[in-house]
Amino acid sequence: MFEPEMSGAKLNDEWISDVEVPDPDPLPKIPGYRLLIRPVPIRSKTKGGIILPDKAKDDMKYLTTVGRVLDVGDLAYEDANKFPKGPWCKPGDYVCYGKHTGAKFLYKGVRLIMCYDDEITMVVDDPSNMDPMFNLSN
Repeated sequence: MFEPEMSGAKLNDEWISDVEVPDPDPLPKIPGYRLLIRPVPIRSKTKGGIILPDKAKDDMKYLTTVGRVLDVGDLAYEDANKFPKGPWCKPGDYVCYGKHTGAKFLYKGVRLIMCYDDEITMVVDDPSNMDPMFNLSN
């Protein structure tokens, strides 16, 4: 599949800070319909302890972009017509979002993404439970 050059822009799956770095405190204030997300890294080993090759990690990065919601803007999920069942996620949830979603920025040494409330595609209990190796044979 052809993927056009993005003039040196980093993709969301490449915009990840080290897990050991704590979340910034205080967090920046998020306005309006936006969410503040901290991307989580793709695992380098299987649950059984097998170290994954770079090709498998590249495939996983292509398939899934996951992050932890740090904060939700004051207007996020307030539109009852758009979100009739209420908020899709809340701070502390792990969410999936598109590879090119949101605005990336560095805050207090931590790489963060700010995206709109309707750009979340899925909420997951624990990102380590996701099986990105599913259907990589194509």
